[in-house]
Amino acid sequence: MAAVPGTSFVERLAQVVGRANVLTAAADTAPFFTDWRRQFSAPGECVVRPADTSQVSEVVRLCAAEGVALVPQGGNTGLCGGSVPSGRQREIVLSLARMNRVRALDTLNDTITVDAGCVLAAIQGAALRAGRLIALSLAAEGSCQIGGNLSTNAGGVNVLRYGNAREQVLGIEVVLPDARVWNGLRALRKDNTGYDLKQLFLGAEGTLGIITAAVLKLYPRPSASVTTWIALERPAHAVELLAQLRGALGERISAFELVSRRCLEAVLEHDRAARDPLSAPHPWYVLAQFDDCGALQELRTALEAALGQAAERGLVADAAIAHSDTQAKALWRLRETLPEAQFRNVKHDVSVPVSQVPELIERAGAALAAAFPGAVLYAFGHLGDGNLHYNVGMPEAAANDALMARRDEVNEIVHRIVAALGGSISAEHGLGQLKRDVIRRYKDPLELELMRTLKRALDPAGRMNPGKVI
Repeated sequence: MAAVPGTSFVERLAQVVGRANVLTAAADTAPFFTDWRRQFSAPGECVVRPADTSQVSEVVRLCAAEGVALVPQGGNTGLCGGSVPSGRQREIVLSLARMNRVRALDTLNDTITVDAGCVLAAIQGAALRAGRLIALSLAAEGSCQIGGNLSTNAGGVNVLRYGNAREQVLGIEVVLPDARVWNGLRALRKDNTGYDLKQLFLGAEGTLGIITAAVLKLYPRPSASVTTWIALERPAHAVELLAQLRGALGERISAFELVSRRCLEAVLEHDRAARDPLSAPHPWYVLAQFDDCGALQELRTALEAALGQAAERGLVADAAIAHSDTQAKALWRLRETLPEAQFRNVKHDVSVPVSQVPELIERAGAALAAAFPGAVLYAFGHLGDGNLHYNVGMPEAAANDALMARRDEVNEIVHRIVAALGGSISAEHGLGQLKRDVIRRYKDPLELELMRTLKRALDPAGRMNPGKVI
């Protein structure tokens, strides 16, 4: 329903989405104005919760007339401040949580069409009930929403086999900055009719338009899955092990996660119910998962043989293979608890070629130890795709606070080494507010110019998620 003119801005919004879905009280809006890590917080005029794409379009139209910017928000689980107001101008938060319908599920075409506000775990559940798999999987899947996942091109643990979020998408629906709706919900695997426009909006963090729906790929549900926790002496052994396991097991490797001993100890201290999977400590570990559509015993036998060969080569010091779904979930719980277990420190989400991960760990560790004596390094991440979460803290609270105050210096050390190794300072978390300015030092000037050209072409007034990305 179009808003009636002659009323206040908030009242006109309420006429579109209903008064109960325009939040203005401080107690109601506070969770929407502060990011998950509580590093970015700024007030907006209100929080608007549309129920469908037509309401999103009308809200965008009202904001354009009023000169108000929009901050699209999904589950607000991001780590770079991309889904909360910047405080630079008049802004509203556009929460897509009410847009949570599964529009269609086609098992013959292996696609599912969903609203942007669908929680990732709910989409996974819908696919599972249809005997299919949604490949995207990450620690926040119980609360993150697919619109946010696509807007940040989320990674997660299955990138090694299935690719990033953008590789799981066939089509999207977008509300443009001028309120027009682009219906690109095509369920085609081949469409060679010009520019692939959906790629402009995937990973753009809502700065070019608002993703309101998507067609996602479905995959066969594996009939066999084996999870293992592997101990190693050094990261270089993990890289060699990955190559050997790929040779032996091929594409059956779905996830290959690197975890340092210090990270595991942080989890064991944080979660008293957690248990060390092995009887003796080791400097490094790999959490790996293998999936197949064949027989479970065949997969397990192949994995055991491959690990045995790796042990003979000195790559594996010890290993524990889960023998039940409960055991597998316990191993994954160790990995998923890592962000909470070392919540307050200087965090990095970087990527380098897989072969360069050991050098990154060694060089950055030496440089940080020299610059910040006593610094504690928490290295973990998706070794299979070269994405490392390289976090830095101090053992004592006061020293850690002092280190956090010097975050820019810590970042510069790590980012400089990443760049020298041909890497990226943001592998899967995006830029948001956190890295909006620093990316200028590492991005090719021509790339930045092209990005600004796209921004001006689609959002000349700068109303889409201002203060983020560029």
